[in-house]
Amino acid sequence: MLNSTGDRKLKFSPFHFLIIIVLILGIFFRLVNLDRKVYWIDENFTSLRISGYTEPEFLAAFKEGQIITVDELLKYQRPNTEKGLVDTLSGLVKEEPQHVPLYFVLARFWNQLFGSSVAATRSLSAIIGLLVFPCLYWLCQELFESPWVGWVAITLMAVSPFHVLFAQEARPYSLWTVTTLLSSAALLRAIRVQTKLSWVAYTISIALNLYTFLFSVLTLIGHGIYVLLKEKFRFNKTVITYLIASLGGAILFIPWILVIWFNFANINQMTSWINDTNSISYLVKSWLINLSRVFFDFDRGWCFGDFCRYPLNFRRDPLIYLIIPFVILVGYSIYFLCRKAPLKAWLFVVTLIGVPGLALVLPDLISGGQRSTMTRYLIPCLLGIQIAVAYCLAIKISFSRNWQQKGWQILIVMIISLGIFSNTLIAQAEVWWNKIHNYDTYAIARVINQGQNPLLIYRLSHRLKVGSLGNYIMPLAHLLEPKVRILVMMQKDSVPEIPDGFSDILFYKPNKEVREKLERKQYTSKLVYDSKQNPVPGLQNSPEITIWKLQKIER
Repeated sequence: MLNSTGDRKLKFSPFHFLIIIVLILGIFFRLVNLDRKVYWIDENFTSLRISGYTEPEFLAAFKEGQIITVDELLKYQRPNTEKGLVDTLSGLVKEEPQHVPLYFVLARFWNQLFGSSVAATRSLSAIIGLLVFPCLYWLCQELFESPWVGWVAITLMAVSPFHVLFAQEARPYSLWTVTTLLSSAALLRAIRVQTKLSWVAYTISIALNLYTFLFSVLTLIGHGIYVLLKEKFRFNKTVITYLIASLGGAILFIPWILVIWFNFANINQMTSWINDTNSISYLVKSWLINLSRVFFDFDRGWCFGDFCRYPLNFRRDPLIYLIIPFVILVGYSIYFLCRKAPLKAWLFVVTLIGVPGLALVLPDLISGGQRSTMTRYLIPCLLGIQIAVAYCLAIKISFSRNWQQKGWQILIVMIISLGIFSNTLIAQAEVWWNKIHNYDTYAIARVINQGQNPLLIYRLSHRLKVGSLGNYIMPLAHLLEPKVRILVMMQKDSVPEIPDGFSDILFYKPNKEVREKLERKQYTSKLVYDSKQNPVPGLQNSPEITIWKLQKIER
């Protein structure tokens, strides 16, 4: 299928028909059921940024004992006339300077055009996610000068559960995937054609990448290492032009560099959770799962049940039997790439995988932390892995002997089938592992929505630290029906004055002392929901969430 120079004369075959079908399925999976999964806490922060309000402004809007509607809460999740684009940027600077602004600015304009529903907000990421296909094809063309490798890479990307999941999330990750591919392809083209316009394009792509996600710095460091190694550390025209273009991209990013500089303490506070120490065994198992999610994902909680916390147990976690073959495939693909591909190709892919990967893994191993366990932080590495596997499969299918060729064809069909099956499960699910903090939200909303005229008592403390968004009321608000009213509590142990006229009175996580005080005020309390009674695999240590139904004793 490929000639000796790597060029491919494309002739339509059943395999090309399969590629077309898989691509159509990949587009479908990215666009279907956009509003089905819970709009989890991180996505709520996206909408808070879009609205232009800050979290303290949100908390200050409500008073002790105030009864509010669901719509009054959702006011802080959509664009409005009170706040503008400057407020969106100001909210990021004050509260989340670790998040660079490009995606949030685009999301605000998108919401103004298409509305602020969950489906409309997520559709921006989904549409951006479709740009992955041409960008990936372009990068593979620059690397291998082979349309066939590009089409195989697109096929793997189309049904990759990981990329489908994050193409349906109102966060910057699908845009980061696109800008990473775009800047990488732009670099290779600039090196190849050596024109001023191509280097200007690379400079702009650098700026876009940096303004999408802060960890793009690691990818760009990888670009620099690639250029220096490829040019054998000679200070020639290519290296000089690259340094000028990179400096131009860095200059364009100076405004946010200053934001980071002046808000570094805030960034440390907001990201302190990444320093939580885990065992080496936990890290290794997390890496295995992160790798497998590119190809298949059956979601058994955060880490396939107890897989990450305890020693390997093939009987308890049979999915390990699927993970190990993919680890072998990835390892062999990288080896095969380094043996068979041109220097410019394998060196680039290795730096794309290695530099960001080592920058996250080594600090976790040396000083502790869990940066490298966050699958979304590994997007450049996962892209490099997918390209390596695509190259291996494309060459094996093209040049292997008949019986070997059949074996590799069966393998790629199996990979595609696993991806399609995974995405079928994902498309129908209400929650998935990437919504980890809101596994219970749908179940809680159903309990509250059952009543004809329900009142929810919810403690919304002003003492909550920035980053809690009212103790997770907002993900719940997106699922509550308009008939629900919310009685706001501010003080830790205060007892609410409950008005008459409600069919059901439900209290979200009241402590024992408050329930005892309510009993003295002639109220009985009955537990109607307890997250510990239906634990999610892998989340046994998550905080307990309870809902109590109050009933006034009539005399």
